[in-house]
Order: sequence, then structure tokens, then C-alpha cells
Amino acid sequence: MIKILFVSNIADTISKFNGIFNKNTYELTCLSDENLIFDTLMAEPQDIILIDEKIDNIKNLNKKIKQICENSIIIFLISSDKIDKELIKFANAFITEDMPEDLITSTVNINLRMKNSLEMLSNSNKDLADSLYRLNALYDTSSRFSGTLDKAKLIQYMIEGMDKALSFSLTATLSLCTDDEPVLILNSLYELSDELISAIKFRTILNYNSVFENKKAPFELNIDTLKVVKHIKYPANRFTFTLFQYDNMFAPISLGDDFFGCIEIFKELSFTPENATCFQTIAQQVALPLKSATLYQELIETNAKLEKLERLKSEFISIVSHELRTPLTSIKNSLDILKSGRCGEVTQSAEKFLSMAMRNVQRLSGIINDLLDLSKIEAGKMDFHFAPANINTVIGYVKSTLSELAKSKGLLLITEEAENLPNITIDCQRLEQVLTNLVSNAIKFTPSDKTIKITSGLVNSSDIHINEYFKSQITKLEGEYVQVCVEDEGIGIAEKDLLRAFDKFAQIENTLSRKEGGTGLGLPIAKQLLEAHKGAIWCDSELNKGSKFYFIIPVTKVEQLV
Repeated sequence: MIKILFVSNIADTISKFNGIFNKNTYELTCLSDENLIFDTLMAEPQDIILIDEKIDNIKNLNKKIKQICENSIIIFLISSDKIDKELIKFANAFITEDMPEDLITSTVNINLRMKNSLEMLSNSNKDLADSLYRLNALYDTSSRFSGTLDKAKLIQYMIEGMDKALSFSLTATLSLCTDDEPVLILNSLYELSDELISAIKFRTILNYNSVFENKKAPFELNIDTLKVVKHIKYPANRFTFTLFQYDNMFAPISLGDDFFGCIEIFKELSFTPENATCFQTIAQQVALPLKSATLYQELIETNAKLEKLERLKSEFISIVSHELRTPLTSIKNSLDILKSGRCGEVTQSAEKFLSMAMRNVQRLSGIINDLLDLSKIEAGKMDFHFAPANINTVIGYVKSTLSELAKSKGLLLITEEAENLPNITIDCQRLEQVLTNLVSNAIKFTPSDKTIKITSGLVNSSDIHINEYFKSQITKLEGEYVQVCVEDEGIGIAEKDLLRAFDKFAQIENTLSRKEGGTGLGLPIAKQLLEAHKGAIWCDSELNKGSKFYFIIPVTKVEQLV
């Protein structure tokens, strides 16, 4: 009876594996409690320990299991392409959730046979040498698979692993993933004639088509155009057509719906059942890293495209902003001259329209400045002038600048500044820009007859309470910080939109935001300016009740800023 301990707490997964291992040859025990697991292992050693990667505290659990059961086979059930390197060190094999049932049982049986072979080594010196050699080849090949994301190297490692473990005469590997087109890689002991190569190509195409007998194949192969790459070990000798009388094995290289090719191997001596399982194991094990390599390559290509688009966008914004600035300056100067009366008397109606034009010129100027700031920050060309200063000085300047604007909208702007705050190393102009933006937003999105309050204080990192939505972005806070908060009684922001508020060009959808408009650049610029100060910004908000925007600057001097 094969004893299998399955460590999992997922009901559906447990049910599936109970169905797979319900035969008389298996005794499956499913546990998730650590104490029960260790008690079971101490009382009755298991042949196979199958561990679901979704189980809590898997790394520590795996280490303890390995210490208790040095001779047990450990197999991990994985649900993603990315495997933790810590797990790779302890695993004998991996299976995936979408793997066919016969392949799962095959993987278990293969590893179990390896275990049984090790236990029988003392009975036969020859068996000892063969089993150790084959096992070493498998482990060495698996380790090499985990060390690269180069698809050509993965195929090469697979072939080299089979050569080491099985000592083949010839392998015909059809690869669909290492070139722009299908390629047949021939690794042969001896030279091959053109006629023999044509016969091997024809055989490979037949094998390939048999895999896709009931569905469409990824490529349509043609014997005349199929690319061939040869690697001959001893070119002085030559194979004949008697090669096809050799024992042979065939396997597709695939994972689920992902098909990477197929391999056929020839050997003059007969393959043993152990040879067959080793061959199938290596052919299947290479599929997972090949899929990871494919995804990695797609990610690199996508990132390169996105970086290019981002660079073009930034360059476009910078060029357009500079081009707009010149005519906008001329328009502003012309409006100033008209308003001054130097071109003639300005009627009341004309005054009204000139004032409207001036306001829109100022608004457009602000938008252009935001765009230029953004392009400078993204290009790393924003100039900073850091010096020791008190944050209350910045708060006082912003209050005096925006009090009249708040009053004109029927709002009260007040401050609550802590006394004796230490000086911090800052660029006052940039922090004035940050605070002005926060207060301006509060004025813009707060109904009349409400209050906007700016507060400052000294806080320790352990006392800083950051909204859950921002904790993944704001980490490793240490020491003391000067904290500033802008609190309003405005329209607020929905929880799902808190992080989005700091995205470039984002506008939170509501009636007032559509009416007021804006570029959606103020908060992203503020965030990047604060990051340049080694600080952070976040928000607490509730719809129709108001928002609190916090930002912090470290008290300790940051040498790289000075």
C-alpha cells in the first residue's frame, strides 16, 4: 500500500485528489493542521508527501517536514508559473492543478519508484550505480531548468539531461518556441545522410500531426521547408536506415494548452521501464519553465513597448507644452494691455469678457505648468533646492495666498500649527506647490459655508496611521516625521477611488468634479515631489463627508538631498 499524505485545506482540491488516489494501491491521508501532520509523520512515515502551495506558512512547514522525513518524496502542487526558489530546494517534483490525472499519478509513481530504487541499492552494486546515476541526472537537469529563462538553453538542458540519463543514439527534437519558425534539432552520435534526414523529418511531421489529430496544430509543417539544426558527436561514423530498427520513445513537450514541441529518442539497446519514466519526466518537467520563459519574454516585450509609448508621450507633452507657452504669453500680455485702457476705453461689457479671458488664460497656464512639471519629473530633470526650513513657514505662505480665494467661495481657511517643530531639509517652493495643490483641491470640491483646516505636527513612525489602501506603497517608515494634514468637509472620495486619485490624468467621477474640470495631475505631481523628499502622501475620505490628505517629511537629514 502506497502511503500518501496530502497537506491542503482547499476542499475542492482535496476532493479531486481523493478521486485520483482512490485505488487499492494508495492510502491517501488529507491534513492541514500542523500538529496533526507532525504527529502522523512521527507515528507512520509516508511514502509521498504532497504539499499544496496555498497552505499557510508553507516554507517553515516544508522545512520541518523535510527534517522529520528525510526519505520521503516531497511533491508540490502549484497553481502559478512562478515557483518560489525556497521551495525548489526541497522539492522532488512539481505538479499543477490543471495537469491530467494520469500525469499526476505518473509523477507520484515516478518519484515513488525513485525512492524504492534507492532503498534497494544495497542489494545490487549495478542497480546502485545505475539508479544513482539516473537520479543525479534528473536532479541536475531539474536544477538547470530552474536556473534560466532562455528557451533555447532549456531545450538544450533537456537533451543533455536525457543523454546523461539514457545515453541515446539520436534525438529528434521539434521545437516551436526557440526560433521564429519551427526547427528540428538533431543530436546524433554519428553523421546523417541527406536521405536519412529527410526520413527523420517525415517521421517527425507524422508524430507532430498525430498529437493534433482532432484539433488545429499551431504550425503547418512542410518537409521541404522545415528548418534542421544538426549536432553530430562523432562525424567520422555514419548512421544508416537501420536506425529505425532501434528502440525508440516519443513525447510531446506541453503544459495544458501550451505546446512547445515534441521529442523522439532512439537507442540501439532496449529502453527499460525506468528509462521510459525518466524520459517522460524530463520531457514534462521542461514544459513548466518553458511556459515561464514564454511569459517572461512576452512581459519584456510588452514592457519595452510601454516604455517606448511612455517616452513618446512624455516627449510629446513636453514639446506641446513648450509650444503652447509662447503664444499663451503673447495672449496674456495682449489682454493686460487691453484691460489697462491703453488701446482705448474699456466698456463694462468688454471688462467682463476680458476678465473671463484672463481667468481662462491663467487656468491654461496652470495646466501647461503641470504638464511641464510632470515631464520634468519623469525625465529626472526637476530641479530641487534643499535647505533647512520650518514647515509652518510654508503653511503660512499658502494660507495667506489662498485665504481670499476660499473666502470668495464662502469657505473658512484655518490653520492649527504645532509649536517648536524642528527644521527639516526641504525645497520650500516645491512643498508650497504640494500644499497649494491640496488646499486648492479642497476649495474646489467643498461646498460653501464649510471649513478647510491645515494642521501640522511631529509624529513618530510607530504612531502614523496610514489608510489600508496605501500600506503596500508606503513602507519602511523609521524615526520622526513632520506631518501636515489638509482636512475639508467636501464631497469626499469613494474607497475604491482612493489610490486612483493619485494616478496621472485621473478624474474621480462625480457631478462637481465634472463641473470643475482639471488635468488630474496635481496629486500625482505632489506624490512624486514628496517622494523626492523621502516622504509620503495618502488620503482618508468618506463620500459626502469630506477628506483628509496627509503628507510626511522625515526629520532626519537625508544626505543625498543636500
